[in-house]
Amino acid sequence: MDRKSVNKRVVEALIKAGAFDSIHPERSKLLASVARGYTHAETTEANADQGGLFDFGDSHASSTAEPELVHAEPWSIKERLSLEKTAIGFYLSGHLFDQSGSEVRRIVKRQIADLQDSREPVLVAGIVSGLRIINGQRGRVGIFKLDDKSDAIEAVANEELLNAHKELLAEDELVIAQGKVQHDRFSGGLRMNVQAVWSLAGARARFGRHLLLSDAGAAGLIHELVQRFPPREVETEEGGVRKHGLPVRVVMQAEPEAGRVGARWLVELGESSRFWPAEEALARLGAAAEVIYEAG
Repeated sequence: MDRKSVNKRVVEALIKAGAFDSIHPERSKLLASVARGYTHAETTEANADQGGLFDFGDSHASSTAEPELVHAEPWSIKERLSLEKTAIGFYLSGHLFDQSGSEVRRIVKRQIADLQDSREPVLVAGIVSGLRIINGQRGRVGIFKLDDKSDAIEAVANEELLNAHKELLAEDELVIAQGKVQHDRFSGGLRMNVQAVWSLAGARARFGRHLLLSDAGAAGLIHELVQRFPPREVETEEGGVRKHGLPVRVVMQAEPEAGRVGARWLVELGESSRFWPAEEALARLGAAAEVIYEAG
């Protein structure tokens, strides 16, 4: 290829779009290796016509052997799809809801495709898109789409919610929203009037019962997590303040005796163990940690 026409920026865009997935499925490694690939191509081209008197066939193998890909951490689903959208303008290989869909469904049971007109507030989860701000009679209003892969619904948030959740009510963000779903006489479909909204971390703290640690050794990290990710204070309807976070329970295992299974019991670490369950905090605890939600 003419490397002036197909430059590094073009190749990088093709990698982000998934054009080279059949060569290697890990796009992060391909993107990290673009410079190495161009250097290898230049070396191969320079050596192509430099044969010596005693060169026989593959004598240049050491200089023309394809180099290893640069090591790079795999992208998350959100990273991969966001870069895909940057390259081609839309998601092609998946949906952003897949990033946390299995956990979200433990909080929000009902899909958007199954929503009906309801007088009672319902929980809805989805990816925010197409946010636009308009000036209404009672202040600014945000109108956006919530998409959970099953379907999408138009949602409306008032100025108070917009100001309180500027970072959350943004393009491609996952939110859990509570509000009333009603028929929209203009579009003929459904519209949701949002009354409250949470990030996934906020929903864990709001709807989770506790964090269960199956490895007692990991309990030593809790003090560190409480310091780095302290619970957040929220006002109650009565005007008071309470800590918003997850408490921790640890599974303890006694040493088994001959012919007997060791006893197991749960230890609740109490209010002092409450922490904000951000992704980074849960990743720090690893596979031993599981957020437990209310049954049903």
